[in-house]
Amino acid sequence: MQNVTAPMPPVVDRQTWLAERADLLVREKAHTRAGDAIAAARRRLPMTEVSNVSLIGEGGPTPVLDMFDGRQQLLVVKHMWHLGQSFDKQCQGCTFTVWAMRDAVYLAARDVSFAVWCEGPYDEYAPYREFMGYEVPWYSVHGVDEPGISDGWITVYIRDGDRIFQTYETDGRGCEAMMPALQLLDMTPYGRKEQWEDSPEGWPQPDGAGDWWRQNGRPVGQWTRPDATPVGLETQHTCH
Repeated sequence: MQNVTAPMPPVVDRQTWLAERADLLVREKAHTRAGDAIAAARRRLPMTEVSNVSLIGEGGPTPVLDMFDGRQQLLVVKHMWHLGQSFDKQCQGCTFTVWAMRDAVYLAARDVSFAVWCEGPYDEYAPYREFMGYEVPWYSVHGVDEPGISDGWITVYIRDGDRIFQTYETDGRGCEAMMPALQLLDMTPYGRKEQWEDSPEGWPQPDGAGDWWRQNGRPVGQWTRPDATPVGLETQHTCH
């Protein structure tokens, strides 16, 4: 058996553990109700009209209205793009976000379509989308400067006939809504192992090798792909 050298939580009897867990549960329930209240306020936000611009996708120029695919609501997530860079140099945070949302069937069941709007041009991102195996629709916002379209990272739209309205947007840690691994890590004793976290003294911290969303030179999600290769001088200028 491997020796455990990292600090661990204190050991207590079962009844003590149940009592402490019950105390924390009160706080967790309050947090859940606070989240419900914020969601209720979000549903009461006003909306603002946006233009039905066309973005380049697999089928060529595609108006935003067509991205609704007959549904009334559309949820979009942005994907950062580093122009001219190889796949392994693309954003690990955006990879994390989009990799966790490869199937939007449950959104569709609630009349919500889902799409990725990539900052890169179609000709650059299309091979990357194929490499990653993404099947959700992708469109390019490269060169587009339009209020409500160019800004925001997670953005929600609703349509009224042929008119499109923006109802919500978020960025920063608001994007964690699309990263369920983070919420699950928050349930573990060591959490995310990030320096900003409030952890007990001596708790494991990052090993100094850089962002854990990237391992061995690639965003972590890329290592699930059959064509992923070790990153080095021989591959840094190739698409992989």
